[in-house]
Amino acid sequence: MPPIARLKAALNGGRAPGEHPALPCSPAQLAEAAQRAVAAGAEAVHLHPRDDAGAESLAAADVGAAVAAVRRTCPGTPVGVTTGLWITGRDVAARQTAVAGWAGLPRYERPDFASVNVSEPGFTALAATLGELGIAVEAGVWTLEDAGALSIAGGVPRVLVEIMGPGVDAEAILARLDEVGVAGERLLHGEGPLCWPMVELAGRLGLPTRIGLEDTLTGPGGAPVADNAALVRLALSVWSAARSGS
Repeated sequence: MPPIARLKAALNGGRAPGEHPALPCSPAQLAEAAQRAVAAGAEAVHLHPRDDAGAESLAAADVGAAVAAVRRTCPGTPVGVTTGLWITGRDVAARQTAVAGWAGLPRYERPDFASVNVSEPGFTALAATLGELGIAVEAGVWTLEDAGALSIAGGVPRVLVEIMGPGVDAEAILARLDEVGVAGERLLHGEGPLCWPMVELAGRLGLPTRIGLEDTLTGPGGAPVADNAALVRLALSVWSAARSGS
């Protein structure tokens, strides 16, 4: 899995269809959104595959269709997906079975990487299954406790330091990861009101970040954005300004 220098685009997340006019759900919509985001400067894309009704899905057919569509419009761009436990109603066994089913997908339809939240039950087994499938693991770390748990679970290629709510110290989590010897690339991002402060902090620290309609529907000043590509352009501007100290 190639490292991300500045930015990954998170195209849709768990948002409901219609929550934003440009929210991509179908494979064709994801492919178009990814192409525009990459043209705007995104180095990788993360998406939540959907079924025919627009609901999040871990089913092999839905994952394969979404990934293949994006590969056609963004050849050479790493494509990642979610493994969020909420998608199977927090049924750990059902999630494990669904992801194991990706073994039947042609390599072209398999994601390059998948995010797995450390705080969710079944992390270690799911990470092992992904490894067997040749899919790199991004470990989602939300708290200091997650950082400690990851040190026990083993190394991963990329750690997502994800700041989801107030009162969570991103720099303390990053320091904790170092203290407990967790290796791997760090990517720092936030959600909602914390999205833009984390983009700026990532720039100051020289870490890659993430942006997209999954994380926010507005720009740094609170104005609505047109689409994922607009968010990518804004985030790169904020990140670069913070990096240069201007």
